[in-house]
Amino acid sequence: MSNLNITLESSELAYKSDDQATQIHQVWGEPPSSRYEALAKNFRPIFKKIKAHALQREIEHTLPIEQIQWLKDAGFTRLRLPKRYGGFEATIPEVFALLVELAEADSNLPQVLRIHFGFTEDILISQDEAFKQRWLERFEQGQTIGSAWSEGGNESIDQFQTHLFLDSEQKLRVKGKKYYTTGSLYADWTEVGITDLEGNSGSVIVSTKAEGVEIIDDWNGFGQQLTASGTAIFDDVLVDPKEVLIDDNRFKYSAAFYQLIQLAIITGIARAATYDVSQAVAHRTRNYSHANTSLVLNDPQILQIVGQVRSAAYTSGVLIEKVAQSLQRTYLAALQHNLNYEQDQNAIAELESAQAQVIITDLVLNATTILFDALGASASDKKLGLDRYWRNVRTLSSHNPRVFKQRIIGDFSVNGTLPPYQWRIGQTKQ
Repeated sequence: MSNLNITLESSELAYKSDDQATQIHQVWGEPPSSRYEALAKNFRPIFKKIKAHALQREIEHTLPIEQIQWLKDAGFTRLRLPKRYGGFEATIPEVFALLVELAEADSNLPQVLRIHFGFTEDILISQDEAFKQRWLERFEQGQTIGSAWSEGGNESIDQFQTHLFLDSEQKLRVKGKKYYTTGSLYADWTEVGITDLEGNSGSVIVSTKAEGVEIIDDWNGFGQQLTASGTAIFDDVLVDPKEVLIDDNRFKYSAAFYQLIQLAIITGIARAATYDVSQAVAHRTRNYSHANTSLVLNDPQILQIVGQVRSAAYTSGVLIEKVAQSLQRTYLAALQHNLNYEQDQNAIAELESAQAQVIITDLVLNATTILFDALGASASDKKLGLDRYWRNVRTLSSHNPRVFKQRIIGDFSVNGTLPPYQWRIGQTKQ
């Protein structure tokens, strides 16, 4: 047993000083593939550089524009692309393992890139060769895409106020106002949810630099503050008809995919919280007169709390990989053009994602709360930023509320009811 302790101590020291330490040596378990460590080595030095000033950016509200560019330059935004387009041909489990590592460095960045990775799936499974070629080439050049979907306020749950129309010269344009435009401020393109000329729901892709597009960093949530998930205004913006997308043609595992990105970010936050609370306990010299030991780092009750935090991070990581495996099966099913098989795999992935969401959310919300029990009142000092972990998890877990997912899981388990794959939010009829 003593040899095991020495090995683990060495691994932990290696993690702190060497960004190339393996996932196994960090005691997060076996990675998703035999090549994962080689793949991760391309990005871990960048993750380390991103993490170095993440807290400072948070305190000063400095948008991570430079950090996003580092990721683009390294090819992180091309992870899933074929090698001939500058990609790494990463599997979905490999991508999600890397998203967890990036979230541990700065949880804002994977959320900024959330729509980009989802849109990449649209490209990969598309049967429209012109669309596929056009976007593969754009992504090869390092271009990225964000979202402008939800509108907030008084829009109907059934229809977007943002809409397409024909101007006096019969040119197609889009007009409207969006909220929750995550990632668009950092991106070259944005995908806009619209009502089309026939009154149907769909989306259109426009350049973020196009005339009439204004993206505002006015996101006022208490968490994920650097995602720029605020307002976007589209004032009669000219639209390329080739970039109007029909909902039915999109990748059908999108709901589970986008949900798992949120859960991967939460898992990365749990890892970051683990390292911060561990370091704080290890170096804490102040103690209470009624504590169990003179040194905090030897106090069994404090160590128990740190153990709970780390176990939450570990368990969350295991669940992320399991759901990512399910999404990989669904992606492969989409390439087989077997509708029944694809629907089966999609239902499985959606249910696995929902089950993971319920557990991960509970585990990490609790972990980012109890970590303060391992420290003193000084841990609430704003300059330490420990509160951002709970704030960020609470914000992320407010998307697609778990209370509905619990019901959906129960309904499937009891009645065999399949889950809904897409959902909208807006005003309901009184």
